[in-house]
Amino acid sequence: MDSPAFGQADLSNCERELIHLAGSVQPHGALLLVQEGTLTVLQASSNCAALLGVAAETLLERPLTALGGDLAQQVVALAGTLAEEPASLLGTVAPVAGAATRRVEGALHRAPEGGLVLELEVFDPAPGLPTAPHLAGAALHARLAEAAQRFTAAPSVGALTDAIASEVRDLTGYDRVMVYRFDTDGHGKIVSEARDPRLESLLGHHYPASDIPQRARELYLRNRVRLLVDVDYEPQALMPPLRPDNGRPLDMSMCQLRSMSPLHLQYLRNMGVTGTLVASLVREGRLWGLIAAHHYSPRHLRVSMRAAVDLLAEVASTRIASIEHYAHTQVALMVQRLEQRLVEATATEGDWRLALFRNPQTLLQPLEATGAALFQGSEIFTTGEVPSTPELRALCRWVDTQAGGESPFSCSSVGKVHPPLASLTPTASGVIAVKLSNAQADYLMWFRKEQLLTVTWAGDPHKPMEGDDPLQLSPRRSFAAWSEIVRGTAMPWTKRESIMARAIGAALVDIIVQVHAVRMLIAERQLAQIREAVGNSREPVLLVDAAGGLLFANAAFAALRDAGAPAPVKGAPVATLFRDPGFVQRVFSNGSAQAWRGEWRVNSGPAGGLPVGVRVEGVPARDGTLLGHIVVLTDLRDTHRAAEARRQLEASLLVASAGLRRSGPPDEVMAAIFANARLAAMDIAEAAGDPSVAPLLEEVEASTRRAAALCERLRRALG
Repeated sequence: MDSPAFGQADLSNCERELIHLAGSVQPHGALLLVQEGTLTVLQASSNCAALLGVAAETLLERPLTALGGDLAQQVVALAGTLAEEPASLLGTVAPVAGAATRRVEGALHRAPEGGLVLELEVFDPAPGLPTAPHLAGAALHARLAEAAQRFTAAPSVGALTDAIASEVRDLTGYDRVMVYRFDTDGHGKIVSEARDPRLESLLGHHYPASDIPQRARELYLRNRVRLLVDVDYEPQALMPPLRPDNGRPLDMSMCQLRSMSPLHLQYLRNMGVTGTLVASLVREGRLWGLIAAHHYSPRHLRVSMRAAVDLLAEVASTRIASIEHYAHTQVALMVQRLEQRLVEATATEGDWRLALFRNPQTLLQPLEATGAALFQGSEIFTTGEVPSTPELRALCRWVDTQAGGESPFSCSSVGKVHPPLASLTPTASGVIAVKLSNAQADYLMWFRKEQLLTVTWAGDPHKPMEGDDPLQLSPRRSFAAWSEIVRGTAMPWTKRESIMARAIGAALVDIIVQVHAVRMLIAERQLAQIREAVGNSREPVLLVDAAGGLLFANAAFAALRDAGAPAPVKGAPVATLFRDPGFVQRVFSNGSAQAWRGEWRVNSGPAGGLPVGVRVEGVPARDGTLLGHIVVLTDLRDTHRAAEARRQLEASLLVASAGLRRSGPPDEVMAAIFANARLAAMDIAEAAGDPSVAPLLEEVEASTRRAAALCERLRRALG
């Protein structure tokens, strides 16, 4: 669909407004597009005369040296070191002989279609520009070090977001600072707030996803800090409007001075907000939330202070990742204990299902569920408050059509999503389900009863406008708290609960595979259905006879081997499938049923082989002889990658710390950043086998490098 040009969107198409092609800047700074190499000025904002002392028309097609001072030299020095993000700049201009030299600060970045974009602000702002008090030098470093230490000490996400709001408000002096967190549907909620006591609290208010268009969210990922000095500013147009070198508008995605959408400005006016500062909180490459600062009169923040806020947001993002992943690790420990109890029950009673449901709270409490059901073949086991058996079977059929390849499947309003199941609302309005078999509809499900919810919205979410003129009636005219009662809905399942359900399901799958494997050895002729379950299991499994010959290898094991490798031959020595066949054969030849744990390498992949964790369980016959072995493998590539990532991170921190010691006196900010990174690495690396660990550690390293670079930019900005 067509995307409306900047300033021409209405509420029906603002999602696609070309906000990155604004063609103008806010008046507290001037923008120049210069040709790389010659530094010829291609475009200039119309306020150059007021801020730089020479009119935009005069600058066009002239070299940057026309501005005098050392600005051109600063640009040349920075141009060769530019990365993806803008670089801070501090210089002087003196365009008129005999006139006073003006100090300027700002940023330099490379435009997507070529050329250098130079954004400049006068270092000593004009008296009319309401600039907030700012810290500099040692005072700013001390404040940042204290804030970073406070973030590192936060034991939970809630405590962390409270600290973020408090520290940013203390640093910047805005009337209100909020931490705004997004849910899975893109809706936002204010989870923490620090404000002037005269203001009404907005804590807990919800905002619909439509308040922040997707294009704006994408820009928040690229340009992490955005400042609005005065909502009623007069935009300063670029001259000429189109780039003379290609005839297209300048891509202003990374411009800090870029004009904001008229719809967004009207949105702020309706809230009574005059000035804003927004910083992004990013986790795993996605927008986790925003730090939003509001002021009820114009407010300008110096470049160095904005860089400080950017640094705090980056440190906070690292801590968020650390806390949330630590919760994941705690879930894994709980599930490990549950798995151990079920394995013991299987050995003593022969049926883990009875043990699973013997103590309902063991199954229900971790997910705060009111009921649960296990569907396995034609059997259904239940606990707590659950629908009738016919309703449960209808629910299972529907879940099986909805879940697809995703596990777990969750829904908080089954009756609304699928009206034929509306009768389930009193006992199973919410359901979360994990699939236990790839071959049939075997599920473990948890249920939640309907719970009437009162949701407080910042304005009526169902009435985004009341007329046809968005500049008069705005995205949402009233921001008074508007509450609604939500019926037919259970409390939504959280990310932590989803992780726990997936982990419990994985543990049950592991138990099921073990039980089925034993039965295959005892009565192979009667185990066609069980053979299918093992063959389609997620874990690589081998069945080995007492002499070490292969009885069975499932598809998951075949997937570990090189494409085109011949299928393992039944009866062939299993040891030949691994890199150290002599050692492997000795494990099978000791004649003992004693379990063995260790690591082998499959004949696959790189020269060293594919690393796998090995669990060998000997299976004795009734007469005490050895029937054979069950070999369960675990792909250790993620574990090894995580270990390497952690070594890389530790080495990087060691080098950086050594460099810091050599460079001069101790830097408290950098020390706090390194401490934060080390703690994050320790928390994240707890779950070494999790596929997400290595990317998270790599993200911590990249984040730490960026934080260090921001620190260096801050030093340059402070001169």
